[in-house]
Amino acid sequence: MIKRISVFILNNKILWLVLCIFSFMTSCQTNRNEVMSIGKNSITPQLSGKEVTMLFSDSTVLKIRLQTPQMQKFEKGVKEPMTIMPKGLFVTFFNTQQKVTTTLKADYGIRYERSQRMEVKYNVEVVNVNGEKLNTEQLTWDEQKQKIVSNAFVKITTAKEIITGNGLEANQDFTQYEIKEITGTIRLEKGEL
Repeated sequence: MIKRISVFILNNKILWLVLCIFSFMTSCQTNRNEVMSIGKNSITPQLSGKEVTMLFSDSTVLKIRLQTPQMQKFEKGVKEPMTIMPKGLFVTFFNTQQKVTTTLKADYGIRYERSQRMEVKYNVEVVNVNGEKLNTEQLTWDEQKQKIVSNAFVKITTAKEIITGNGLEANQDFTQYEIKEITGTIRLEKGEL
């Protein structure tokens, strides 16, 4: 009888061990294709830098200075070569006499090399030579057409009024602009701002 109980206990231990091994082996399944694609889907920058200043000129005349705390340039594995500024940027525009005409700052930016277009997001602020200020969350700057466009909510603050609306189109130096859909205007008295 003792021998029979020992065999029963031994058989139960073996059965239990086989069940544990079986459940362990079947509980973790890895798709081979997923494992093989891990390195293929990650895109890394070909060039990166910190505290970068880029200068854009035309016939040796400085037109634009772009400053960013961090820059990453991607050329391979993307549809169009691009430069990403994940920690923000500050752009200064100059006229032909090297005087500052406009500034643009944002918390994030991406510049597309071939189409010469820059998209900026989050806390975007543009200030022109007259002190007029544009605030929005998204803006596209077309370098070839020298235009800035936004489809987001915009707020323009001048010396005399605050204008809010949806969407904007302006020239590059932000001296001529049109709000697509004005939602409000607040007139300011002298010294009220």
